[in-house]
Amino acid sequence: MRVGLGLAALGRPGYINLQRDSHLTSRSVEGMQQQANKVIDALFQQSRSLSTEEKLIPWLDCARSYGLSEKFVGEFLRSNNVSPTDVYVSSKWGYTYVADWNVELGEGEPHEVKDHSLENFLKQVQETSEHIGEYVKLYQVHSATFDSGILTNTKVHEALSKCREEKGWKIGLSVSGPSQDELIREAMQIKVSGEQRLFDSVQCTYNILEQRPHDALIEAHESGMDIIIKEGLANGRTLCNPTLKELSSTLNCQPDQLALAAILAQPFQPRVLSGSVTVDQLRSNLGSFYSIEDPESMSVAERLVSTAEGKEMLRKLMESCKMESEEYWANRSALKWN
Repeated sequence: MRVGLGLAALGRPGYINLQRDSHLTSRSVEGMQQQANKVIDALFQQSRSLSTEEKLIPWLDCARSYGLSEKFVGEFLRSNNVSPTDVYVSSKWGYTYVADWNVELGEGEPHEVKDHSLENFLKQVQETSEHIGEYVKLYQVHSATFDSGILTNTKVHEALSKCREEKGWKIGLSVSGPSQDELIREAMQIKVSGEQRLFDSVQCTYNILEQRPHDALIEAHESGMDIIIKEGLANGRTLCNPTLKELSSTLNCQPDQLALAAILAQPFQPRVLSGSVTVDQLRSNLGSFYSIEDPESMSVAERLVSTAEGKEMLRKLMESCKMESEEYWANRSALKWN
């Protein structure tokens, strides 16, 4: 599927998405797992109902630091007898969840700790294998930065390459921060044994507010990398944008659908992750690329690329909503876990 489900907001009780209290009735482990199961099940149901000539494979994206996301996904898939060929699971290593299932922590205490060392990779790849190993198709470095050393650590590069060879998993990286474009270009140059490029994919923050990585994503796409977009709704911030609200009303669609469709319409042909925590949110997000209500009609993304009105709306939306990256990431850093 071009639109998948990210478990960042479903695998743990706290996250930075806006207005979580209005969507989650229980933050206990059992409550969060039940909610995750509902949304995952809805994704499978939608994939079946939308499949026509081509079978749509549900896509779930986890991480070691997304609380119990890998455990939730593994238990759902096994309890429902889902074959590894009938689901696409991606996950990430590099952060450790340390909040002990708390939403609020003491001043300055982190919810997750980054460690891109070889030792941590070997530890976390084993943990991922135990939870969801038979289902994983893509394993990603979580939030690569220049400071973390991952881009120059040849021992980790060799271990990642060995993981791909032995397990058959694709290898990717996610990036964050104002320098995402520079990180992508640097990652594209990394090769193992001087031959094969190390990274098969990149997961990047890109949305109507944060557009700086655009050109780098085109370069990555043209080089053959799989492009995955995270935080397409900017943790809910895009939904407050007046231009988005105005244009979505004109196009007769929901604001979240237009925001995600604007990403799906980009020339780097991305896959996009939904951060939904409810079935209704997921269904609406899927409507950005799929015609949920009327299979015979064009989806929002199709209208943006194939009609004159849609193309003009896309141009206006992207031009009027764009922020400076430094401001965007400063605002994101100020979001509170809730």
